[in-house]
Amino acid sequence: MRIDKFLKVSRIIKRRTVANEACSQGRVLINEKVAKPGMEVKEGDIIQIRFGENIRRYEVISVKEHVSKGEATGMYREL
Repeated sequence: MRIDKFLKVSRIIKRRTVANEACSQGRVLINEKVAKPGMEVKEGDIIQIRFGENIRRYEVISVKEHVSKGEATGMYREL
């Protein structure tokens, strides 16, 4: 699954366009490498996102195309 879509489906970022912009601006890393919006994400990957001064890290637990709001937090684990 594309990283921008994963961030939207998992509800880490609310809109796909915002996730796409964050990736394009170099604020998203996958396994310590800068992620372009189309970069594939898989289980076990570590995602790092810079929100202003804050840096958040997540481990991908599962990759699903469609999930409910309650199941979205089960797609990742915050580190």
